[in-house]
Amino acid sequence: MDKVLPVGKLPFDLMAQIIEQAPISDSRVMLGPGIGLDCAVVDMGTSLLVFKSDPITFATDEIGWYAVQINANDIATTGAAPRWMLATLLLPEGSTTPQDVLKMGDQVFSACRELGISLIGGHTEVTHGLERPILSGVLVGEVPHGQLVTPRGASVGDHILLTKGVPIEATSILAREFPGRLKNILSDEEMKQAADYLYQPGISVVKDARVAVSAGRVTAMHDPTEGGLASALWELADASARALEVDLAAVPVPALSQRICQYLGLNPMATIASGALLLTCPPDDSAQICRALQTESIPCARIGVVREGPAVVYNRVNNTREILHRPLRDEIAKVYDS
Repeated sequence: MDKVLPVGKLPFDLMAQIIEQAPISDSRVMLGPGIGLDCAVVDMGTSLLVFKSDPITFATDEIGWYAVQINANDIATTGAAPRWMLATLLLPEGSTTPQDVLKMGDQVFSACRELGISLIGGHTEVTHGLERPILSGVLVGEVPHGQLVTPRGASVGDHILLTKGVPIEATSILAREFPGRLKNILSDEEMKQAADYLYQPGISVVKDARVAVSAGRVTAMHDPTEGGLASALWELADASARALEVDLAAVPVPALSQRICQYLGLNPMATIASGALLLTCPPDDSAQICRALQTESIPCARIGVVREGPAVVYNRVNNTREILHRPLRDEIAKVYDS
């Protein structure tokens, strides 16, 4: 009997097998599905259209706001501006009220207005067999020719930078979805602060990406989501066919996030981490990009360097290199399992 798959992203080898079979017959497709490639790109002649699809499955509180931000993040990592969105909202039977639907709609609309996104369609229904709502978004962005950034662009010698820290998204999700689990270690004020990580430091990297590409040459960008920073580094290595050498000790982990992860037995490097932007740039541009981000009150740390391939991620510890474990699933799944 086939092994039942665990909660989370599909295993790397299975995902690679599926992607290899994806049909592409249109010559205008510049970038299709691939490991570490979160967006597709189609050349429309006058400009490039960037496509992204992502669901919200772990979070329920502020699910509409989450959905817009998570999809916009990946669009932003290509250097594109998010433009048009479609949303599919699946709601659990037996518990959904009209007020619930209106509230989720308001969350989507508010986030779209904030980012200048037009909501152009979608689908909503009450669905059999669900325990929680699921909201999936499709977002289309636009970028001029010559300004596209993809994870394939990381070059040997590039510096690896990370904004804000990790895991911002997990900190907010855990405080919002499991406050009862955290009440023994967090005060009421700390619980509120952790929940508000959704907005401050915030899970959006749209501004981070915009500031970075305006300040210097950015060769690749990636948004650490499921599987956290560790998965994001491996995905960037796969996409660029480069080796990444990082110092995890240099990765900023907010004290509140560290306490929550330690208490729940989660590795902060492998826990869902939207809010941090992972990027590579030539060494000559590294300092000015960091300064530009910090001028906009966006912390930025240099955490590593790009080396010659093959694709692998090393963590430098005490002048030695150890291969960084590739997460099989996001650490936050442990909390949902228990």
